[in-house]
Amino acid sequence: MADIRRREDVASEFKWDLTHIYPNDDAWEAAMNATLEEVKAFAAYDGKVAEEPRKVIREYFELDEKMAPVFSYAFLRKETDNADAVAQALKAKLMQAAVQVQTMMAFVEPELLEMDEAALKEIAADPAMADYDTFIDGLLKAKAHALPKEQEKLIAMMGQVAGAPNNIFSMLTDVDMKFPDVVTPDGEHHTLTEGTYSTFIRHEDRDVRKQGFEGIMGTYGKFANTIAATYAANVDKDVFFARARKYSSCRAAKMEPLQIPEEVYDNLISVIHENIPTLNEYLALRKQSMGLDELHMYDLYTPMVSDFKMELPYDKAFDMVLEGLTPMGEDYLDKLREARTGGWIDVYPTENKSSGAFSSGGLRNVHPYVLLNHNDNLSDTFTIAHELGHSMHSFYSNTNQPAPKSDYSLFVAEVASTCNEAVMMRYLLEQFKDDKKAQAYLLNHFLEQFRTTVFRQTMFAEFEYIAHTMAEKGQPLTKDALTKVYYDLNKLYYGGVCDVDELIGNEWLRIPHFYRSFYVYVYATGLCAAVSLSERILNEGASAVADYRKFLSAGCSVPPIEALKLAGIDMSKPEPIRAAMKVFKETLEQFKAALA
Repeated sequence: MADIRRREDVASEFKWDLTHIYPNDDAWEAAMNATLEEVKAFAAYDGKVAEEPRKVIREYFELDEKMAPVFSYAFLRKETDNADAVAQALKAKLMQAAVQVQTMMAFVEPELLEMDEAALKEIAADPAMADYDTFIDGLLKAKAHALPKEQEKLIAMMGQVAGAPNNIFSMLTDVDMKFPDVVTPDGEHHTLTEGTYSTFIRHEDRDVRKQGFEGIMGTYGKFANTIAATYAANVDKDVFFARARKYSSCRAAKMEPLQIPEEVYDNLISVIHENIPTLNEYLALRKQSMGLDELHMYDLYTPMVSDFKMELPYDKAFDMVLEGLTPMGEDYLDKLREARTGGWIDVYPTENKSSGAFSSGGLRNVHPYVLLNHNDNLSDTFTIAHELGHSMHSFYSNTNQPAPKSDYSLFVAEVASTCNEAVMMRYLLEQFKDDKKAQAYLLNHFLEQFRTTVFRQTMFAEFEYIAHTMAEKGQPLTKDALTKVYYDLNKLYYGGVCDVDELIGNEWLRIPHFYRSFYVYVYATGLCAAVSLSERILNEGASAVADYRKFLSAGCSVPPIEALKLAGIDMSKPEPIRAAMKVFKETLEQFKAALA
């Protein structure tokens, strides 16, 4: 049986280097304890914030910045081996410390809000407090949802409990859950994990795809009651916090603080529904080109251009990323080269490593960190570009904004990542313009980006909205109820062409992003924005890149809708989504021509 890599067998250049944060676990613990002592000293301001509000605000953010590396080190330490008992203990200590910090500092915002509004506005207008004006403005906007100081402390004390559903889901799916092997046509057994699933679901052999699909979805089905109870607890937590803070709904509680109108969410779903016929047209072409009598859910990820192979080991894949992102400027590329060799990236799937990929960029004095689970294919090559887009967004924001304004909004969090993918795709299409097979292969991948990032993530967003609405109405979130919702959505999106396998109903059980509620929609809006941004960058060159850098550098110094306007995109309207769908339709026509 072919075993997944052991961590000790991976060369150091393919692992991230956490010593850039702390040299060892003891240094981390010392930093955590020292920060806790500073927080305890800061707690002396409890009841006295109005006496020295400027001093309190400054120290509040200084402590927040000191906590960032403490949090990041313990979080990242566990991600590469969730079964590591030492790493588990570190994260447990971190969570306890985080709750203590939140509890001891919970007095700050309520006491500031008890001050006269004119006094707060005066502080925000003080040039010496310019770094904090966005924070104060946000406080004033949230005033209707703030609680009395003692209640805020109770809410802060809930922190560890609130994080429990996500932690339970992670431990179950990343450590305890095991999947059946996949047997390839040569008779070899291969380990199936969330990290290797992408290889099997894209395999040219249909039986291998089916084994991977049934192995993943079937295994999750065996744990459906446990995961449904875990997810229901997560939704109940959202309902509790929304009602405690007097929001009209869970969705409003997530979007209003980000200054994103709920219409953005509704516009996305509405426009995507309008374009399901185009999705069906693409699926029908897939069915035809693959020569299938029936198109199943496990047939959706295989490259449709079967006579073109693009094997992309990590080093070759990274070279392609650098080439594809040439239009972003040489200084941008230099930072990517630094990421490649500078201990930023953890590359390969290993035992008990967290699945998927992410960029962690909350450290102002240390580079971002990127987790990958690289398999040697084009999709994972674009994942490198995607995650480094997040990292560059963090880098520019941290470099150009003071700490209180450096943390960009969740709404724009997926724009830089998907813009990298879109720029890279358009650039590669131009480079391979005389190679029809390569053109077709890349166009297929671009269409898959639309299907998986716009259509699929919008479907996820619908699922989340329905689940939360059910909970708000007092309807039980059982495994059967949630699985039916998810299956019916797959029928809506794919049923026009696909044989919608019953097991696809279990897919919601494996989506970790559902534990970060009302987040997935930003993947879809992000790609729609990115398509427009990439066209500007490739068509207009340096001036568009300069505008794009303004967006990357804005942090939260302006509302997220305004940040995107700096780069020339207005996401408050449905037009950018319709424009992206127009590109999807045009790309489909190009793909048909390339296949012909």
